Amino acid sequence: MKYNIALLKGDGIGPEIVDSAVRVLEVIGKKFGHEFNFTAYDIGGIAIDKHGKPLPEETVSGCLASDSVLLGAVGGPKWDTLPGNIRPEKALLGIREAMGLFTNLRPAKLYSALKDDCPLRSDIVENGFDIMIVRELTGGIYFGERGMREGKYGEEAYDTECYSRMEIERIARVAFETAKKRRCKLISIDKANVLESSRLWRKVVHEIAEQYPEVECTDMLVDNAAMQLVRNPAQFDVIVTSNMFGDILSDEASQITGSIGMLPSASLGEGKRGLYEPIHGSAPDIAGKGLANPIATILSAGMMLLYSFGLTAEHDCIVNAVDKVLEAGYRTADIAHGENSLSTTEITDKIIENI
Repeated sequence: MKYNIALLKGDGIGPEIVDSAVRVLEVIGKKFGHEFNFTAYDIGGIAIDKHGKPLPEETVSGCLASDSVLLGAVGGPKWDTLPGNIRPEKALLGIREAMGLFTNLRPAKLYSALKDDCPLRSDIVENGFDIMIVRELTGGIYFGERGMREGKYGEEAYDTECYSRMEIERIARVAFETAKKRRCKLISIDKANVLESSRLWRKVVHEIAEQYPEVECTDMLVDNAAMQLVRNPAQFDVIVTSNMFGDILSDEASQITGSIGMLPSASLGEGKRGLYEPIHGSAPDIAGKGLANPIATILSAGMMLLYSFGLTAEHDCIVNAVDKVLEAGYRTADIAHGENSLSTTEITDKIIENI
């Protein structure tokens, strides 16, 4: 099979970690008889410097013409003083919207080899945890009406949380289908005791739940969910929630795995094309030093093989290779605890050796 992949390397450590993922994909291609064609496009700060905007039209058209997209990271202090509408991060919202990506899949898995890195007590994580957060990506407060105005106490700012039935239905279906393939347990997280948008969210999720009797579906308020993630993360299988709640909870879940450098993500729409990226940022302070952990990006490429291309064996091959490398004790600086660590290139070499 032949696949055309758009590369959005971005800023900071983005180029390094994407290059590592490309190396892994090339080895997978040779092993399983696939051809991966890569085309790079500018996004984020580098795009601002070269094109005057964080998301050039050429990047959007290139992504839409590809079979899928692999993203590194965007942003850095160089562009922090720019207005919000042209900052590097604006490109992320723009490309997701242009590609119609309304679902974000964020796995949070505690690797057995990294249990000592988990900040929670050993008795809490003795048996590990494996959570999939299904976050709605193109609605809610991040895309709602916003602005500045004069209020009762002077200048004030406002942002509006708004969800339609259609938006909730489609993300709920993704979550239930995901739960069917896992442990058939879904927790819907909202703030229905306060927010009207959450009341509609809960109502629609319950309606969709009737179509999936094999999946156990329960509700949890977002403040309780934040506590439960550190009290007993193993109780969670699949979580479905809104854009802002998912943004916050997925970062919390990532931290209890021990390292944000280990976790991939997938953003999906109606079709097979998706956007795959590590959950961490651009880390400009270590860019170009060979210190970046590429595993999250490599695993993101693995998710691409599974969700966009349906290549289960190829995905499993990458995941198993990462497991073997970690079990063998190899680490990058972020998880080495001051001991001898491997560079970005060296840890990639070890993963390739195990494919």
